Amino acid sequence: MTTDFPGVGAIPTSVTGTGTILGHPKGLAVLFSTEMWERFNYYGMRALLVLYMVKYLFLPGHLEHVMGYVALKGVLESMFGPLEVQPLASQIYGFYTGFVYMTPFFGGMIADRVLGQRRSVYVGGILMAAGEFMLTRDALFFPGLFAIILGNGLFKPNISTQVGGLYPPGDPRRDRAYSIFYVGVNLGAFMAPLIAGTLGENVGWHFGFAAAGIGMLIGLVFYALGQRHLPPDELTKAKAARRDHKPLNREEWKAILALLTITILVSFFWATYEQAGNTMSLWADENTDRTLGLGISWEIPVTWFQSVNPIMIFAFTPAIIWLWAWQTRKGTEPSTVNKMALGCLLVAVSNVIMAGAVIVSGGEKASWLWLILYNVTLTLGELYLSPVGLSLVSKVAPARVVSAMMGIWFIANFLGNLLSGYLGSFWSRMDKLDFFLMIAGIALLASVAIAAFNRPLKPILKQ
Repeated sequence: MTTDFPGVGAIPTSVTGTGTILGHPKGLAVLFSTEMWERFNYYGMRALLVLYMVKYLFLPGHLEHVMGYVALKGVLESMFGPLEVQPLASQIYGFYTGFVYMTPFFGGMIADRVLGQRRSVYVGGILMAAGEFMLTRDALFFPGLFAIILGNGLFKPNISTQVGGLYPPGDPRRDRAYSIFYVGVNLGAFMAPLIAGTLGENVGWHFGFAAAGIGMLIGLVFYALGQRHLPPDELTKAKAARRDHKPLNREEWKAILALLTITILVSFFWATYEQAGNTMSLWADENTDRTLGLGISWEIPVTWFQSVNPIMIFAFTPAIIWLWAWQTRKGTEPSTVNKMALGCLLVAVSNVIMAGAVIVSGGEKASWLWLILYNVTLTLGELYLSPVGLSLVSKVAPARVVSAMMGIWFIANFLGNLLSGYLGSFWSRMDKLDFFLMIAGIALLASVAIAAFNRPLKPILKQ
């Protein structure tokens, strides 16, 4: 059964007869658990990726065994000029994380037209697990990254859209559901550096990648066991809609164009945000005094700093949800677009904080507390943008193309990560103060641009 919602076409009603947990369908717990382990998979290898390339894989004695290394390095140097190890690793990080977020558009189309959402999740998860296991062999580094990119393209949009499918149109629980789902994302991201990152740094790089692959397989087990609690697959309905040859109406096209506009602007948020997994790993490794202090000589592992952001997600999400509910009652809750503008502004502030770390340290290693303050501010920016965007797409996109539109939303991450890799390549060529101010300036300009679009887009997005 479907229900027409003005301006967005047919949207499925909620799953019924499956019971609830804390007022939400049980399917949310299934999707929460599946996504948690998928993010453990992704962030486990992300925590290691740049360090692995810079400190091991691209050094003499190892790079000779990497299939496709010479060819890919040649292609990148034809685009960007000669690349030493760090700039090369940054560019590869940017292209990899970028394409991870481009393929969901095609994965969404495949789900809408061929496989359906459930089968797409299974195929995508298997490909990602296989890719992680390939990374345990130096020679298969690039094929492994390629498999993860393809798998993520099938998995990412189709797990996210199923969250929205659990609720009927206008259900106020939907926004809160995506915030809860986002906690699952970050629970996986929290565990990954502590487990896979620690294994990679202290036991062996390949053990870290293997742990990430095992995490993805665990996620698929949770997904298989919870099938009966999930919403009906949209593929049958999409085929019926195409048989009717019913074109998208004007309101649906306006909603799509509005989402495209927001997608382009949000890409600059991700370009600056993603330095957290790129150049900030190098800052933590090379420019941070990681000794715990207070008479304790133990040194904090580099990858552990990437768990700070998820911890803050857990801490701040309930407060943010309460704040928005309180603002709603007062009639002062910011629009979706203004929330996104504020998210970019907070990323700018986080990089100004790091500029302060450079100034205060005076050329010496900076205290690890600067990284904590950076991550606190960065996390607040993320909470004002990322889960809000997922909920927005599920509410505004026409139902028959909702997976494809969720994929388009991830194009913002694709564009942003490509730019992130390019910006990160300046890390070893720029003064660190200038680098952080450059990143802050880009985030600030993105904030101003998004805010400028609030008035024209607000009626279209109905936010």
